[in-house]
Amino acid sequence: MQTKPLRFCLLSGFVLVAVCVASPASALASSTTCDPHTYGAKVDGTSKDTAAIQAAIDACEQRGGGIVRLSAGTWLSAPIVLKSNITLELDKGATLLGSSDHQDYPPKTEFRAPGLQSLVSATNATNVSITGEGVIDGAGESWWQEARAIGDHGVMGSDHTRPRLVVFDHCHHVLVEGVTIQNSPMWQLVPYYSDDVTIRNIKVLAPQHSPNTDAIDPFSSSNVRIDHVFADTGDDDVAIKSGKANSPGPDDPSRDITITDCTFLHGHGLSVGSEIAGGAQNIRAERIHFDGTDNGIRIKANRDRGNDVGPLFFRDIDMKNVKNALVISEYYPRILPPDPDPPQPVTRLTPHFHDITLENVTATDIVSAGTIAGLPEAPIRNVVLENVTIDAQHGLLISNADVSGEKVTVRAVDGTAITKGEGGILTLH
Repeated sequence: MQTKPLRFCLLSGFVLVAVCVASPASALASSTTCDPHTYGAKVDGTSKDTAAIQAAIDACEQRGGGIVRLSAGTWLSAPIVLKSNITLELDKGATLLGSSDHQDYPPKTEFRAPGLQSLVSATNATNVSITGEGVIDGAGESWWQEARAIGDHGVMGSDHTRPRLVVFDHCHHVLVEGVTIQNSPMWQLVPYYSDDVTIRNIKVLAPQHSPNTDAIDPFSSSNVRIDHVFADTGDDDVAIKSGKANSPGPDDPSRDITITDCTFLHGHGLSVGSEIAGGAQNIRAERIHFDGTDNGIRIKANRDRGNDVGPLFFRDIDMKNVKNALVISEYYPRILPPDPDPPQPVTRLTPHFHDITLENVTATDIVSAGTIAGLPEAPIRNVVLENVTIDAQHGLLISNADVSGEKVTVRAVDGTAITKGEGGILTLH
């Protein structure tokens, strides 16, 4: 008989979000350890250990679950698939290194679009974990070079897609803890339509100019906790998504997500969107430090990829050496609205941003305080700024948005500190 996961739940004060934690696979079957050496792993960094690792995973699954342990050394591998009640544990000094042979990544319809199989994945799995002090390295350099050469960054639906690194697809009770995830060909760690996901005490790394190497992308997922993450990447440090541009639907929202005690260096910051066709609700971020990112807080969509987005709550945020402190724009990939921009018909994909609160935010050495720009047919409603201080070269623009605040200070070296464009409403106390 299969053991059911143990769970406990806490109710937070933010819209009564239930934070539920499942017992990881290792707690359910800790007595079983499956060693890929038993199945012929060489761990020499040149021989592919794919078959041995997968055999160990499959053997553990047949025994009801357990730990597949990668000891110190370089484990060269093509894609592997985790199963229910399995913990992939990487010892200190262990590196699971993705094969640089592009033919090792078979075509796979992923996220409702043509794609390639990720290095590590789990589909319809329950109680699945990746833990330890080791490294998962996607060896992405050759993929990045190819993307740059063809001028196509391999976004969803592209003809030149790249594999993601770690994907949990329709999984429940997921834990990623302790490891370093780096150098993915594309997005690095993606919970997709998954529930009860804990990501904590990890590093996610990629060179500053590596294309589309988002650190963590919760996609149409719920009850996600991202805690004590250090991210230094080439794209979004966190990007909450829920449906691609021009999605025919239906798309589930991303909801009940908390992001706490994180440090983001190079990258595009903490984002909600832009592919947000299913919407996003009950997102909370607290105690986030930005240093050298392109953006701080960024909420982004367009007329072809939006839905209901809110409430969102950001507290105890500090930024320095950031290009744009705050971007809330329904014009992505633009930031500013075009002129003119008459109202257009409201559709299923029209973004509706609302109930966005920023509290205790300090931003220094900033290029632009930012932009809050809604669509004329869907203005942004109820943006609340409390105890916000931004020192920037350029000020804050508000258009088609209702913004109120208390103890708000925006200092701009050049021009007006706060500019109200068409439809911009600002009430400060």
